[in-house]
Amino acid sequence: MDYRHLQQRKSLHGRIVQELGMDIVGGKLQPGQRLPAEADLCERYGVSRPVLREATRVLVAKGLVVSKTRVGSVVKPRAEWHMLDPDVLFWTINSVPEGEFFSSLLTVRRVIEPAAAALAATAATSDDLARIASAYDQMERAQTASALLDPDLEFHRAIMAATHNDLLAYIGNMLSLALTESIKLTSRHPDTHALSLPRHKAILTAIQSRDPLGARHASLVQLDNARADAERVLETGGQFQTQP
Repeated sequence: MDYRHLQQRKSLHGRIVQELGMDIVGGKLQPGQRLPAEADLCERYGVSRPVLREATRVLVAKGLVVSKTRVGSVVKPRAEWHMLDPDVLFWTINSVPEGEFFSSLLTVRRVIEPAAAALAATAATSDDLARIASAYDQMERAQTASALLDPDLEFHRAIMAATHNDLLAYIGNMLSLALTESIKLTSRHPDTHALSLPRHKAILTAIQSRDPLGARHASLVQLDNARADAERVLETGGQFQTQP
């Protein structure tokens, strides 16, 4: 699924949530600003107040708005949004420039992934090592950039799980959507397969060798190279010259 293209929600309730969510995340509705009056929204969407209020409760649950008595629903400060909520993340991906989103995500990955790789090097069980190695083997067998996506994603999730820290594993799962978009961007580089494999192999080898410093370094190298690949993709608009 290409998350940079909004999907048409099947239900009217889902459409209301998506459109109001996009208005908030995209900046059309600013923090501190009230949502349009209930009567106006009911007329716009042709729904009853109970249906509209249920949609609003979804936005409340995602940290985007707060309902105040005699005031209505007010957009909350951006720092209070549940940014790892799949819908909020989805709306964010579709409301900011691709390069801006990638840069923000890479900053998060540089904070989390090297530390997770180092921890996995000491905490991974034999089953964990087998799962990481299996993901890498599937990456090697991938014949196309699109076929590389799922095992690449599994490789990183397996490392997070191998830390045996429930919060890190949860963060890894919640970041899957964002990581998918990141991998899709770098996979537009024409040499993505040849470049990606040795970088991931270095991480795997360090974890298998129970070398936390090596795992941390290999992860940082992989992320630095991913940034360079993405910058080249964005600079060229994905149009690479074939070398003679």
